[in-house]
Amino acid sequence: MRFAFIDAWKEEWPVEFLCRVMQVTSRGFRAWRVRPMSQRQRDDMVILAHIREQHRLSLESYGRPRMTEELQELGLKVGHRRVGRLMRENGIKIIRTQKYKATTDSNHTFNIAPNLLGSRLSQRRAPIRNGLATSATSGPVRAGFILPSSLTCILAASSAGLSVTA
Repeated sequence: MRFAFIDAWKEEWPVEFLCRVMQVTSRGFRAWRVRPMSQRQRDDMVILAHIREQHRLSLESYGRPRMTEELQELGLKVGHRRVGRLMRENGIKIIRTQKYKATTDSNHTFNIAPNLLGSRLSQRRAPIRNGLATSATSGPVRAGFILPSSLTCILAASSAGLSVTA
């Protein structure tokens, strides 16, 4: 990666300066330029050619999982991570064919029901009984815990000395 950056900018800046900035030696850069491609890089080039072909044949609709299946059916031994990396590095993306469909029409001419409650509902506070704030849906609230109404009734009955049967 560093050597590729130096190779791309060597026309604009001196190689020695770029090597110093990228913290590599100029000797390492020269060795990188004459070094042949590794076997993995060559395999990646072959797989990438197959990915591009399958991507074109699928009308650019195959993502990483389906592309991996197609390549494996062709007899290539590849994993989904390698296929995903090659697709990502080379900018191969799927094209969505299904367009966005709005499901809500806010610009309708139907009658809109008036808001009779307004903001009065949010301003109303819950009644406090015996140090407990109660709610119609959740029951008493103490120290941040919300108990269901049925459990609240059972707890209140048992604390009052009544027997509770389920």
